[in-house]
Amino acid sequence: MKARKRINAVLALAGYSLYRSRRGRTYEHDGLITDHNHEFVRDPHFESAYRRGVQASHVDYQIEWRTHIALWAAFTASKLPGDFVECGVNWGFLSSAIMEYLDWNKLNRHFFLLDTFNGLSEDLLNEEERAAGAAENSRKMVQRGKYNADVETVRNNFSGWQNVKIIQGAVPGTLNQVTTERVAYLHIDMNCAAPEVAALEFFWPKLVPGAMVLLDDYGFPQHEPQKRAIDACAEKLGVMAASLPTGQGLIIKPAI
Repeated sequence: MKARKRINAVLALAGYSLYRSRRGRTYEHDGLITDHNHEFVRDPHFESAYRRGVQASHVDYQIEWRTHIALWAAFTASKLPGDFVECGVNWGFLSSAIMEYLDWNKLNRHFFLLDTFNGLSEDLLNEEERAAGAAENSRKMVQRGKYNADVETVRNNFSGWQNVKIIQGAVPGTLNQVTTERVAYLHIDMNCAAPEVAALEFFWPKLVPGAMVLLDDYGFPQHEPQKRAIDACAEKLGVMAASLPTGQGLIIKPAI
């Protein structure tokens, strides 16, 4: 108790205080610790969508809040005209959760899913990313099965949904295979600066007003080169990305 009082005294000088969270009320996953309301994790609709994501990846990454943000963005985008695009699919966790959540076959939309399905395209890495060991890490992730290297498993996973186009290969080389001219939802998760910027630049003119752009790696320390590259690109486009406590970034296409 004395130690707690001493800590509180020090924190008070900076305008903070130490408090004891109520048992069972704290969310502690995926780099996020908070007592803020997260009752969405017990919502049956959310639970069903999240389970479908786990089914796709065979792993529970404990990314409930990240998934919540993605479902919110997808739901909002579903009220707009336009199709959905994901650049960086892996096993299809988030896109599967989204399709389950939105009851995809009733929407009459197309979902374009782009990935190498073989880890990072190493020729696209910049010097900083190479020096940080991104290529070696990608190879290890493929070997361990954390990066999906079997596109057929993805095809099977999405076979029950309509209007899904799986595009295998590296961005930006595959972007011209996305045939839609209107995009309402864009998810970018390629762990590499160059293809992420290429995707944002390519789809920006196709994004409808109010469209959601969700950046999976934006706030994570190991992906700072991506953040800087996206920030520079966003500035050229006249927008800025919001940095979310989940580690994601969010851009909403302005109406004007």
